[in-house]
Amino acid sequence: MSERVAVVGAGQMGNGIAHLFALHGFSVTMIDVYPQALKKGRATIEANLARQVKKGAIDEAARDAALSRITDSTELASAATATIVIEAATEQSELKFRIFGDLDRLAASDAILASNTSSISITAIAGRTTHPERVIGMHFMNPVPVMQLVEVIRGLATSDAVLQRVMELAKSLGKTPVEVNDFPGFVSNRVLMPMINEAVYCLMEGVGSAEAIDTVMKLGMNHPIGPLALADLIGLDTCVAILEVLKDGLGDDKYRPCPLLRKYVAAGWLGRKSGRGFYVYGQTDGR
Repeated sequence: MSERVAVVGAGQMGNGIAHLFALHGFSVTMIDVYPQALKKGRATIEANLARQVKKGAIDEAARDAALSRITDSTELASAATATIVIEAATEQSELKFRIFGDLDRLAASDAILASNTSSISITAIAGRTTHPERVIGMHFMNPVPVMQLVEVIRGLATSDAVLQRVMELAKSLGKTPVEVNDFPGFVSNRVLMPMINEAVYCLMEGVGSAEAIDTVMKLGMNHPIGPLALADLIGLDTCVAILEVLKDGLGDDKYRPCPLLRKYVAAGWLGRKSGRGFYVYGQTDGR
């Protein structure tokens, strides 16, 4: 089947997913209700493709072809011609529920409806549709064009055919899909977020500076990036949202977000996207 892709959300993850599919020859419609978000998303894709050309990973013809395959739209109805729709909106349950309820009406009856959610129940999302068998989790890692993993989450009603099609689609993108079941945080964030949260506690309690904590994890545990720098990359507000899903879904206070993490979010220090989190980020040096 020749897939036609719609990506709902032009933010950090959405524009990365659109970039990836377009580079692999798929026609992509990138949808966002905010025209400015679409403009920023396209600019990010252009910059990231230019970086790939500079590094010699792709040539200019591949860059130009990828950009020509991406269409922008502010209307969710633009997903009507897609064979697979990937939702990459903000990590808020009610927003995702509303989007999937709308997609259930607007998308083709045989289209796959996938969510890039990092923690919210696929079964709960599918419950907002009349065809839960076609709903699945397709959780890409950040940055999407670089990271190898796609966590494929099967909801309670997800069909075998949909699962198989998504697994094959991920492979066609050069990714490694891993099937997991629908529990809060899945595997990736069930393991990652408590580590990030504990690193924030270490900072709050003065066990070490942000640089010290990250250096210990990089050099001592061979992590390519420290947990606090990674939290800044993910977005501190997203980290809090995921930890809340874990705490509520599993009923265990060990997942309670660290007070310092909440304080940073309240201050608007959300990480790279706001210019400040556990580190300060500039326009050129990234820190």
